[in-house]
Amino acid sequence: MPSLGVAIITKNAAAHLHECLTAVAWADKIVILDSGSTDHTLQVAAEHGAEIHQRADWPGFGIQKNRAIALLDTDWILALDADEIVTEELKVAIQSAIANPKHDTYQIRRLSSFCGQWIKYSGWGKDWVARLFRRDCARYSDDLVHERLIHATLAQPLAGLLLHYSYDDYETVLNKINQYSSAGAAQRFAKGQRASLTLALLRGGWAFWRTYLLKRGFLDGKAGFLIALMNAETTFYRFIKLQYLTEVSQSKQQQY
Repeated sequence: MPSLGVAIITKNAAAHLHECLTAVAWADKIVILDSGSTDHTLQVAAEHGAEIHQRADWPGFGIQKNRAIALLDTDWILALDADEIVTEELKVAIQSAIANPKHDTYQIRRLSSFCGQWIKYSGWGKDWVARLFRRDCARYSDDLVHERLIHATLAQPLAGLLLHYSYDDYETVLNKINQYSSAGAAQRFAKGQRASLTLALLRGGWAFWRTYLLKRGFLDGKAGFLIALMNAETTFYRFIKLQYLTEVSQSKQQQY
């Protein structure tokens, strides 16, 4: 039987880590790469027998996930977030796929929750993510945020769901709006992109209507409206922060 390793990056991820690790206890190896947790994350990981590694620096989600993958020597790798739960049906599908492999990469349908409600629309309903792959056949992009798995062959679908506790409460929503908008602005600035207030308003407005109308967020009720608003705020602040980075850069150039 080919071996399976699970790669997870963490920072203050104790909330769902017990459930996450319990659901993959059957894997041959579990690696946790932590970036400075101050809650019970490491204690939970140790209780489940995970191999724990720590890196003080934070290079962004993509590079950090590649670091975690590099710590595994198993035949197959399942990349998870600490707030994702493998269902029993998905477990069976994964075991079957690696026992009789016909492809190098597999994708999984993810069902996400927003403040206690499972979301069926709002752009989240058809969320397929490539997560299971042969070692050395895939890697993550080096993006600071919104990283993607890069693989040479087409990812094939697996049966079963990956449950994702993406936002537990409104405090988490606000924290992630700030975190993701800052990382997104830095990423765009590094690529030479620039922004203005007008662009921030236009892109933020488009993000709301795209989520609420085109992605049928209104069918998710109150949660759909809040997700659309969250996407609009994240987009707006991303471009406002990009404008600020642009102005600071121009000011420094004028000084020399």
